[in-house]
This record gives sequence, C-alpha cells and structure tokens, in this order.
Amino acid sequence: MPDRAYEFVQLDVFTQTPLTGNSLAVFTDARGLDDGEMQSVAREMNLSETTFILPRDPATEAKEGKKVRIFTVAEELPFAGHPTLGTALHLYASGFSPVSEKSDEIILDLKAGMIPVRFTANSKNAGRNRADGQVFGEMRQRDPEFGVTFSCEEVVRVIGIDVDEIPTEWPIQIVSTGLPFAIVGIRNQETLANLKFDNAQAAEFLKDSDAKFFYFLCPQRREKNRLEARARMFFYGGEDPATGSAAGCAASWMVQHGIANSDEQVLIRQGVEIRRPSEMYVRATRDGQRVTNVRVGGYAVEVLRGTVSL
Repeated sequence: MPDRAYEFVQLDVFTQTPLTGNSLAVFTDARGLDDGEMQSVAREMNLSETTFILPRDPATEAKEGKKVRIFTVAEELPFAGHPTLGTALHLYASGFSPVSEKSDEIILDLKAGMIPVRFTANSKNAGRNRADGQVFGEMRQRDPEFGVTFSCEEVVRVIGIDVDEIPTEWPIQIVSTGLPFAIVGIRNQETLANLKFDNAQAAEFLKDSDAKFFYFLCPQRREKNRLEARARMFFYGGEDPATGSAAGCAASWMVQHGIANSDEQVLIRQGVEIRRPSEMYVRATRDGQRVTNVRVGGYAVEVLRGTVSL
C-alpha cells in the first residue's frame, strides 16, 4: 500500500512570540483518517492537543462551519480553547472564506457545537500567509453551566496549602463552557507559583464529579484598577501552558461571583512557571442573574510545517 501523506502546521497559541505559549499541531486536511488513526497521530505529535480539519463542500461549510476534531494524547475532546483559537487563526491565515458575510468571523463545527471566532488584524496584511502573531482572535464559548461547589477544607487537603489561602467569598466550583473545570481561587500569587501536589490524588478526588481537573486562579487588581490573573492547570500530561477552555470558565466564575465586572476584559497569564508564558484575554456579560457572552481571545504564531506519512 502506498504511503498516505498528511500535512500539518504547528503553532504556538496565546502568544505573539515563537517558542512560548501552548503548542498545537493542525492537520490541514484529515480526510481519510479514521478515529483510531487520528488518536495515534495525536499521540505521535505528543502535544497537549492536535486538531484535524475535515473539509466539506462549500455549501455545507457555509451553513455549518469548518468541521474540526480535537484530540489529546489520550482521548478526543468535545471542546478545547487553544486548539479552537489556533485552528481558526490558521484558517484565517490560509484565506479560508468565512461562513458568514462578516469578513472577520469564522465558525468551527466542533463536537461541542458551533463556535464562532472573530478577528482583529493589527495591520492590513497581518496574518494573511501564515499565523504571524499580528491577528487577535476571540472565540465565543457556550454559556456557562455552574455546577457543584466543594468545601475549602476538602480541597486544601488534596492540594496541600493552608486553608487561609482560599478566600471564603470565592466558592470552589465546577464551571463548564464546553469542558468542565473545578475553579479554585487562590489569594496570593506566591502560593500559586509554589503549588505542588499529587495529580493522581486530585483526579481521585474529582472522579465522581463532572470535572477532571482543577484550574487554579489568582485574580488581582493592578494599576489603574486593571484586573489581571495568574493561573495554573495540571493534567495527566504535566502542566498546561494555556488552557483556553478553562479560561472561559474562569471568566464566567469571576463575573458570577463579583470579582470581575460585566464585560470587563481580564488578562490571564498562564505557563510562567514552566517557561511557556501565555496570555489569554477573557470577558463575560452579566445579564440579570445569568452569565452569558463568554469570550476568550489571544494571538498565535506558526513555528513549523511538516508531513506525516502513514
């Protein structure tokens, strides 16, 4: 049987600087790969996520968006943040025609549903041959679902910090905008930076809940009353440099509990401790008792291209 060749690009997402942010492999035309092969290819790439674009006829794409599937090294995900943004920024750079009449928007058809991504270019020709870190993309995630809360005493035993490091007015709560996370607000940035715990023990604690992972967040007001946050997320592959799906949950959580104002843009910095600094710009709207219009944005830069032969 002759080799089958599949081209991919690799991008660093949620950054404007190569070799920082969160790496992503995007297979530009995955037609012909079955589920098992996609999973094996993702394992071969050995990144936190790999995406597979499945082109369809123009009429279908105009109606339903660009079909994309997302795999980690271990499983397929219905939604993930940096793969969604990175894939959309690659499509923008490739000149993909948008599905709407708005030239600044692309819609991705994911297992979690249709996710729109809007773009703002820093200059006229920015990002038009390759993702170059000069086009800001912002995805609108699903409206949040707020789940169960956990007691501080339970959680600090698992993660090994003092109970006073978690403000009592910040509930430890599961939130999902497509993928559920247990959001843990931490008072001091130094505590967050020094956080070390047994991820297997944390997974055991969360196994009967909807969430698989904790997302640790330290929001602080800076100069000119600007709200910024530092974040960390540990999973079975180690530590994630940027978790866009969790960032949307964090934005929802901050608005829900009065930490961020409605539609206030918050800069979340993640990956600093593992020397892959990332920047995610998040906001959400408070509409009466509801939180809606969850947006997560950032940049991406292409770092390599290649071919996988099967």
